[in-house]
Amino acid sequence: MSGGPELKGRAARLARLFPEGPRRAARTPFVLLVVLLLGGGLIGLLVLNSALSEGSFKMDDLQKDTKSLTDEEQGLQRDIDSYSAPDALQRRARELGMVPGGDPAFLGPDGTVKGVPSPAGAPAARDAPVAVRPPEVIGAGAPTAATPTTDGR
Repeated sequence: MSGGPELKGRAARLARLFPEGPRRAARTPFVLLVVLLLGGGLIGLLVLNSALSEGSFKMDDLQKDTKSLTDEEQGLQRDIDSYSAPDALQRRARELGMVPGGDPAFLGPDGTVKGVPSPAGAPAARDAPVAVRPPEVIGAGAPTAATPTTDGR
């Protein structure tokens, strides 16, 4: 058969598993496998790159939204601070006809009165009614004096 020595038993059975003669494996399946792996890798990279780009655009939009909302929050906080400033509160209280309180008196735990109370100050023009304006108007313009109504009420 072949030019080598005759094999017996187990060696003969193993020798039958190997093809006889110098045979070459077909290249087509290997080349096809390599092309499919390279193509799949390139498509995978393309999908990954697209997903990362989309995420980057979304993150940029969210950062712009965050910046605009932060600016709006700071503007609203400035409005709150301007309305709660002591001079603004005093001005609005006077426009509503309120007057500063007098000296207070304090009650001790045993019922004794400490201090001498004094009455609240009287407004400058007691008979003249005060025009009440909403806070938006008060904070927007320069402080103005309260104007009495013309109908005498």
